[in-house]
Order: sequence, then structure tokens, then C-alpha cells
Amino acid sequence: MKILRSAALSMILTSTAAVAFEVDESKINTPDEAIAALTEGNERFVTGKALNQDFSRQIVKTTEDQKPYAGILSCLDSRIPPEIIFDQGIGDVFVGRVAGNVESVNMVGSFEFAAALKGIKLLVVMGHTSCGAVAGACQNAKLGNLTALLGEIQPAVELVKKEHPGDNVCATPLVDDISAANVAHTIKGIREMSPVIVDLETQGKLKLVGAMYDITTGKVTFI
Repeated sequence: MKILRSAALSMILTSTAAVAFEVDESKINTPDEAIAALTEGNERFVTGKALNQDFSRQIVKTTEDQKPYAGILSCLDSRIPPEIIFDQGIGDVFVGRVAGNVESVNMVGSFEFAAALKGIKLLVVMGHTSCGAVAGACQNAKLGNLTALLGEIQPAVELVKKEHPGDNVCATPLVDDISAANVAHTIKGIREMSPVIVDLETQGKLKLVGAMYDITTGKVTFI
């Protein structure tokens, strides 16, 4: 299976005299191919075999239009830059970032644009281990407008508390369980907020999936 996947992925990587390698997003036509491309990119990142991206060429290539194949809603955390950890270039992915990877009208509207008008095949909600926003929500932190944002994570905190009565859910590893639960909660919120995205899912044109990034290894696990 891995050999077949590698063979398939090699078809969506281009090599020319001008650029050693880049992801050819035009050859990624299904949600499963999009997941495979991101998975392969993360494997390259983790193993130190990142593509030799020619960003100058990619700037020229995308001057007239953009056709990314995936969207990623991730946390604001500086340790998880999505384009880098998935080894993607300019024009490959739409990225929306906010502390705690929570949904909002503006964020969902942005990904409706990405999905319905620009044709992404995949939307990933990605949390991560040792998330400061999740820890803050767990500890009921208060700070200006951040208080409202952390409130969006509270349902995930309460869920894990119910599953582990009497345990300190704000400590590792349970705080990471909250992060994973928060990813699922965000996905649920996106579906409730966006008939546009649900319709594309129903048609099989888009997949909405969750993922967790491990800050100690660089590995992304789809959940």
C-alpha cells in the first residue's frame, strides 16, 4: 500500500530545470488524494526530505490565479506553520489561523470561498499538543477579548472532565485530549454554521477532517 501511495504521489510532484520539485496541485482531484498529499508532505518534513521549492517560480505561476487543493484551519501557535509542516509551496493551500483553532463566521465564510469558489478538495481542522489556548480555557483564564475566545473551547473541556471525573484534566496527557475534543467540536460547529460546506461534503466534492500535530515530533495524525 505504501509503495502504491508513493507511486501515486510521485505523479503530483513536478521536476524541471527551473525548480527541483513542487507539488502540482492541478493533479490532486479528490479529497483522498488531498489527504495523501498532505500526509506525504508531513512525512517529508519529519524525515528532513523537504522539497526544494522554487518560490520565485511559484510566485510567477500563481500571478493570474490560485487553485489550492486544501484548506487548513489551525492554531495561531508559532510552532506549527502549516505550509512548512506539510511541505507545501505558494498556491497549494489556504490557511486560516486563530488561537485554539476555533470557528467563527469570518473563518467559516473564508473557507466557504475556498471550497465553493476555488474548489479545494479538503478542509482540515488541526489542533496540537501542549496548546496554550486549550490550557488557558481549562484553567478558566481571563484576559480582554481572549476570554470570549477561550469560552469557545469550554465545551471540549467539559467533555473531557465528564470522561475523567476527579482527574486533573489540565495536565498532560488529558489536556491534549481536550485539544483533540476541541478539534471535533470545531468541525461540528463548522457543519452547523455552513450549509455550503455540508452540501459539498454530501456531494463528495469536499472532506472535512480533523488532525493533531505533535510539537515534540513534528508528526501530524489525521483523526
